[in-house]
Amino acid sequence: MSLKHRAFNSGFGTLAAIGADRWLRFLARGRGVILMFHHVRPWRPREFAPNRGLEITPEFLDVVLTELRQEGFDIIPLDAVLDRARPGAAAGRPFAALTFDDGYRDNVEHAWPVLRRHNAPWTLFVTTDFADGRGRLWWLELEQAIARLDRVVLRGNGELRDLPSRTMVEKGAAFEAIYRHLRAGPEERLRAITADLAAQAGVDTRRLTANLCLGWDELQTLVREPDVLIGAHTLSHPILAKCDGTTAMREIAESKELLERRLGRPVRHLAYPFGDASAVGPREFRLARQAGYVTAITSRPAHVFPDHAAHPHALPRTSVNGLFQNTRALRAQFSGVPFLIWNRRRILKIEC
Repeated sequence: MSLKHRAFNSGFGTLAAIGADRWLRFLARGRGVILMFHHVRPWRPREFAPNRGLEITPEFLDVVLTELRQEGFDIIPLDAVLDRARPGAAAGRPFAALTFDDGYRDNVEHAWPVLRRHNAPWTLFVTTDFADGRGRLWWLELEQAIARLDRVVLRGNGELRDLPSRTMVEKGAAFEAIYRHLRAGPEERLRAITADLAAQAGVDTRRLTANLCLGWDELQTLVREPDVLIGAHTLSHPILAKCDGTTAMREIAESKELLERRLGRPVRHLAYPFGDASAVGPREFRLARQAGYVTAITSRPAHVFPDHAAHPHALPRTSVNGLFQNTRALRAQFSGVPFLIWNRRRILKIEC
């Protein structure tokens, strides 16, 4: 666990120790919360797992749903969020909406049985290139490449990066440095470098995607289930803020059109890939509105307040992080107290 994540974990512990998640929650908690998940699968012991934060176990998903009920949350479909959040809506129990990003097969194999036991509706946000089996899970390609390589060499734009990656410590440092470097640069370079490293390490990128992500046949079966909504997660999972306007609109609008055509259902909701302030902003919010989505969801952590109903294409969402699989962290998140440091008016000003 990184120093940053240790600090978060310590903060959750402090909130629990002083009871702040209890006595401040009526001030901090909004109308409800949208929760973000990625992988749900059994625990696999791995020494090198820098993307571990993107996965939880089925057992912990059961804990999440149990805690939501015990904390007084109604688990509702994403379609119902705006009505529950609107100013003037009857104040009552807080709500939680459950969302799963990317379209992973383990969501059906391991998450869905738990969700059914709890009678919990959920939304799966699908990246259409992943369903085609040709998309690029570049963050997992990077992990697998570094796991196999003893040195990581990046060349390009007149620069050379040569990082050792023999030990687990070196591999962790290499992943962190390269991930930050790639996220800060152009999308094309990010994908080219990860493809090159995957090729060096013998990582089959197409097989990786096909093995992990649901295909169209599976999605066509899933969409018929009454407790499941399918939402869009763009065509190729780019960092939208780095795309020119035409490309960004194509990613946002054509993914909706393709899902509707292939699945025969309206697609009303979008989740922005990555979704933080470096990845999406006012331009993307405007494009989502123009493309006809009812809501579009970021990964900026906060509860949903009545103010957000006026900005349905910039809704906040809270990640259930695999590094914090404990009730202490959950109760802090469900209280809203950790997000008091986010000034809601400031967030809305930025988003609009």
